[in-house]
Amino acid sequence: MNETVFKRDPRNPIITPQMMGGNVDAIHNSGIIKFRGKYVGLFRVDDQGLREGLYKGTSDDGYKWSFEKKWIKVKHPYVDSPDPARKAFDPRITKIGDTYYIVYCLWCWGHKSSVSIIKTKDFETFEHVGLPFPPQNRNGVLFPRKINGKYVMLHRPSGGGDADIFLSSSPDLVHWGEHHMVMEHGGGWGWLKIGPGPVPIEVKEGWLMIFHGVRMMATGMVYCAGGAILDRKRPWKVLHRGVRYLLAPTEDYERIGDVFNVVFPTSLVHDEATGQLDLYYGCADTRIGVAHADIREVVDFIIKNRKMNDAF
Repeated sequence: MNETVFKRDPRNPIITPQMMGGNVDAIHNSGIIKFRGKYVGLFRVDDQGLREGLYKGTSDDGYKWSFEKKWIKVKHPYVDSPDPARKAFDPRITKIGDTYYIVYCLWCWGHKSSVSIIKTKDFETFEHVGLPFPPQNRNGVLFPRKINGKYVMLHRPSGGGDADIFLSSSPDLVHWGEHHMVMEHGGGWGWLKIGPGPVPIEVKEGWLMIFHGVRMMATGMVYCAGGAILDRKRPWKVLHRGVRYLLAPTEDYERIGDVFNVVFPTSLVHDEATGQLDLYYGCADTRIGVAHADIREVVDFIIKNRKMNDAF
């Protein structure tokens, strides 16, 4: 086991396809958040026809989950399908005020991926908000508050091949502009492509951003999780970018699955009273694991093992 500041939970993998039963091939790359004192998640589930969909799950403790048997229903004007949630994958959940916004990838206009936003207050009914960007785009994640009076989103424009992290802003979650490149791919474990991970967390130094990076090896791509600190008021400005990864695929459940050698971070639950971070991540595009760290130790680790700008 090769660990840095994040330590794997000994119960890993905490969620597997077998726990859902039935026609399930994989459950991974999902959005998890605290809700009314418990945990709720929207989970990417691939069925045995290899069709993606978002399923709701609930938990008292973040480890033992119960899942609904049908995908969530969302009316979506961009998808010519009776079941648009079947074309959805890799969600992130952001709470702003009393509303929960789910940003996820969506197959639309044929087999093209883009970013879609829906919202809910109760995780029972979901309303479509908008499609911020044309294809191809993935890995959208909203910041947990407005910055300079506007909503702000990290995302990853790419039609394949190399990919970088961008940031855009909006007055209303529908009309998006003021695009900035945040970080370029390159160097070490992120030399092929990079993409945003969980919702950023505000710390005294700025914004803690966890992201994934990919390198190409002889046997295929390897996905790792890393971290950076972004400027509080200008979050497109990288203050510190960690050279060392935070988590890399070393365990069998991370190495073996539908896609080998994948650690894909999508959710970060922060206990403000204790400082503990729970990082939920997809394992080999098949199952879900969780790793724990203290938030100050993560920030200090990134700053200690950093480059002073976004280039290696």
